[in-house]
Amino acid sequence: MTGKFRWGICGTGNIAHAFARGLEALSDAELAAVGSRTAEAAARFGDEFGVPRRHASYEVLAADPDVDAVYVATPHPLHMENTVLFLRAGKAVLCEKPFAVNRKQAEEMVATARAERRFLMEAMWTRFLPMLAQVRSWLASGRIGEVRMVQADFGFRAGWDEESRLLDPLLAGGGLLDVGVYCVSLASMVYGREPSRIAGLAHLGRTRVDEQSAVVLGYDGGALALLSSAVRTNTPQEAIIMGTEGIIRLHPPFWRGSRATLTLDGKDEETFEFPMEGNGYNYEAAEVARCVREGRIESEIMPLNESLAIMGVMDGIRAQWGLVYPFEKS
Repeated sequence: MTGKFRWGICGTGNIAHAFARGLEALSDAELAAVGSRTAEAAARFGDEFGVPRRHASYEVLAADPDVDAVYVATPHPLHMENTVLFLRAGKAVLCEKPFAVNRKQAEEMVATARAERRFLMEAMWTRFLPMLAQVRSWLASGRIGEVRMVQADFGFRAGWDEESRLLDPLLAGGGLLDVGVYCVSLASMVYGREPSRIAGLAHLGRTRVDEQSAVVLGYDGGALALLSSAVRTNTPQEAIIMGTEGIIRLHPPFWRGSRATLTLDGKDEETFEFPMEGNGYNYEAAEVARCVREGRIESEIMPLNESLAIMGVMDGIRAQWGLVYPFEKS
């Protein structure tokens, strides 16, 4: 592949805007096309970002021959349908988190990518930030010894609107899939394996989605992850990784952080700054381009089997609460 890496964006909401701004930080990336359910929305988005081709359906975007990869930025319940459409059309796909609504959907997405030999990755953009790259290096080198506990929270207080995406069960609303996934994914990255035990409580509000929750994941050998998320409660949005020989603290908000403190036993704490280029979404976009250009069909930083495992853990968490979305009952 020569020349600029050509992106299409599926969807025109807030997250699509953030990704489009992220692409502006990459000299070898081009936002070539956008697809929406209406011509009007595609035109507005295209005007804002100077997108040359604006498609009034996802199917037309999928058929666009001048698109190398598509970023799926639609609501949670559409991720599987949209991803499969683009994979079967021969496109590489970066699918916004959560990867799907449940593991069953995620398995179909992964099976399609592998059958079509097309690249697919969950857009857990936090994992590609410079700070998290350094954290992985510290952990791999045993800098804080054996990790025994991870603590992470991501909560905010949204205004009350029963028709909003955050509170609508038909759109898989609630805290876990929207922001709790950051915490579950962090624990997965740190431990590199699935938990053997799950315990948790949630407040299911008037619309029957999780407005706030607390979860403990237990791992063989006794390690723990203490995670909380919310869409109706403000939380510190901090993460702490505790090992037998030290502690890593990811300063809030950890999910888009640029500062970490490393405290080793018997030594003074050290604070490190990790400035970002662009708005941060450029890092995951660069990873997709790198992998596709190298002929890879998945990323070793955010591999597909791990995305499947994370969806399975969130299924297990929801099972603890008895939370089933209406469209899962049929």
